[in-house]
Amino acid sequence: MATNQRSHTDYTIGWICALPVEMAACKVMLETMHTRLPQSPNDHNVYTLGELYGHNIVIACLPLGIYGICSATLVATHMLHTFPELRFTILVGIGGGVPSDRGPDIRLGDVVVSKPTSTFGGVVQYDHGKAISGNRLQRTGALNKPPSILLAAISHLEADRMIGDAHIPLHLAEIMARFPRASYPGSEYDVLFEPEYQHMGDPDDACLNCSREHIVPRPPRSSNNPRIHYGLIASGNQVIKDGLTRDRVVGDLGGDILCFEMEAAGLMNDFKCLVIRGICDYADSHKNKLWQPYAAAVAAAYAKELLSMIPVVQIRTSPKAHTE
Repeated sequence: MATNQRSHTDYTIGWICALPVEMAACKVMLETMHTRLPQSPNDHNVYTLGELYGHNIVIACLPLGIYGICSATLVATHMLHTFPELRFTILVGIGGGVPSDRGPDIRLGDVVVSKPTSTFGGVVQYDHGKAISGNRLQRTGALNKPPSILLAAISHLEADRMIGDAHIPLHLAEIMARFPRASYPGSEYDVLFEPEYQHMGDPDDACLNCSREHIVPRPPRSSNNPRIHYGLIASGNQVIKDGLTRDRVVGDLGGDILCFEMEAAGLMNDFKCLVIRGICDYADSHKNKLWQPYAAAVAAAYAKELLSMIPVVQIRTSPKAHTE
């Protein structure tokens, strides 16, 4: 039930989702819902307003069926115009994981968070650059890193996780109680196929007709709790759903990409933003929607835990979300 109407300038954190399933998980995380506020006729976003750990938060979802970098940029632009005191945005939802035998062991249901490196700011736009020989694309330009206030909160969160003091599983249970579709699908449905092996049968049949001879063997995990990975996220306007294409793009970008998604590059140039992605597939032809609700839930649970690390007073004294 919506209560406690605020003013536009009371809101300091923007939370952006691409899909309704992502927004459902995020809305569950709010402790209090606020009454909607008037907005410009030119602002076509539909906002959910609420509170979490004392922070006043604005949530918006991309228009149904209109995804990608341009759509995310437009949603963020309108959000910051309507709520001018926002200090940063978080982009929370699902992504396609990059399997690796030399890097992090990423599984379905894990979380990937954008982290700056010596070369990139945490997000790489993989479809922006100049064409070079061999049908390859050489990246040009760079995207901004997340704001320091969020990177400091991540350090605090990770310290708590190291000593067993994090509460992400509790937040997950909270989501599942109100959103049963977000329950853990089961490790038996987390199957990785060889990059060149194409999916057989209906796209949503959970690989019932795919040959088990082409499964990549991986050791079982001791726990079903999601693991958190920090590193580079590749963003672009095309859905990556081919194992060979995935691996080629990762190689072109230096081999350190942890996941693919479609919106982050639209925010990282002009807005202070952190990207949080729950892994729902391996960006190959075997991708389906089975893991999407759970992946959206783990991303939302991580976001809630992260915001719990940030004192309200620090938000008000930090720079505004727009980088200009």
